[in-house]
This record gives sequence, C-alpha cells and structure tokens, in this order.
Amino acid sequence: MTAAAAAPAPTNAEVTLRVAELFGPTLQGEGPSAGQRAVFVRLSGCNLDCGWCDTPYTWDWARFDPAQESRTLPVQAVLDWILGRDTDLVVITGGEPLIQHARLTPLAQALAAAGRRIEIETNGTIAPPDRLIECVERFNVSPKLGGSGVPIGRRIRPAALEALRGTGKAVFKFVIGAPEDLAELADLQARFGLAPVWVMPQGTHPADVVEGLRALAEPTLAHGWNLSSRLHVLVWGDQRGR
Repeated sequence: MTAAAAAPAPTNAEVTLRVAELFGPTLQGEGPSAGQRAVFVRLSGCNLDCGWCDTPYTWDWARFDPAQESRTLPVQAVLDWILGRDTDLVVITGGEPLIQHARLTPLAQALAAAGRRIEIETNGTIAPPDRLIECVERFNVSPKLGGSGVPIGRRIRPAALEALRGTGKAVFKFVIGAPEDLAELADLQARFGLAPVWVMPQGTHPADVVEGLRALAEPTLAHGWNLSSRLHVLVWGDQRGR
C-alpha cells in the first residue's frame, strides 16, 4: 500500500469552503419551493459575469473587496451553523456553488445524514459529481440567457445541462428581462429537453417584480411553463441576508 493510499481522508474540520454569507431562517424566494422556510449558504466565486447579477459581491473583485465579502470556513463550522437552526430546507447558492463541488460534497453528505433537505442553485455550466447528486433533493438550474451579456459559449454548456437533466432532480429556472429571452428559452428547452421550466422576472425592487410577473403571465401559460415570483424581493426589497 502506498503512503498516499494509506493517508486518512480529510475531516470536515480540515476541508474548507469559500463562503460569502450564511443567513436564515428566511423564506425560499424562487422556484417550486418558494415560500418554504429555509437557511441559505451563499458561496463565493462565479464562472460567469452577468450584467444584471444581484449578488456581484460574491465574485466581482473589481467592485468589491474579497477580504470583506468572502471568508474561508471549515465545512464543520458551516455544518454546525446550519444544524443550530431548526430549519428543514438548506439552500446552497452563490455565485456558482458547483465551482467548489469537491469541497461541497462532504457538507451535503453530513446534512443529508442529519435529515436536512438540500437544494443547490446553479447556472447549469458545471455537472455535479455522483456523490453530490445522491445527497441533493433538487438542483435549481438557472441557465443564463442573452440578456445577461455573457457570450453563449460560456453560459450554455450542453454536456452540463444534459448531465443535470439526467439526474432526475433538476428544475430549470430562467430569469426573463426582455421579450427576446422568451424565444431563446423556448429554443433551449426544445434542444435539450429541459423540464420542468420555471420563469421569473428580472428585478430587485418589488414594483419591477410585479410588473414583470404581469408581463410574463400570458407567455408562461401559452408555453406550458411555471411562473415564479421573487418572494424575498416582494417582502424585503433588495435587502441582503433575506
């Protein structure tokens, strides 16, 4: 047996995550679990740079100081924080949390063993490993459309979308900011067999969300999609940690 093979696996106290913020209990604001009580683990870092991103403090180090907005925490510390709250649903988001999938997996395994339900919010550009898939109840996959300003080759990764669809645990949630986004969404759905589909309006202020919901209602019904509000924005506006 080699020395490497004999080395013990790192413990949860040794494995670390780059974390932007931990918050809750609050309410899941989007998608099929909207309105449910949840705690959030928001991880740092993203592989995209959407122009309308509502959490740029997780990745835009030209505008935000990583020393202020990001910290390295042991998985055990994150786990202890979550288990100290009597909340069944844990939402892991970002940034793009699957950038850290190898270090995220031990946290998900421990949470699943403790009976917590786990949702991961992802932009759909990174395929999750099998060990992580086993622990997760749902992947809320949010492929970015042209209005994001990100080139299509970076934001649409066919192999990753197909892998996420193949988990049987994915819903596909699209942010709509302009009418042309609806046509692109319909094309992506047809190309990759994405289902179920949820659409929601872009906006970080309650009035914008309400206006967007009204504009999206009829197209959503016509296409057979589902409509999601941004409940946290309607209740708390653009307040962080809610």
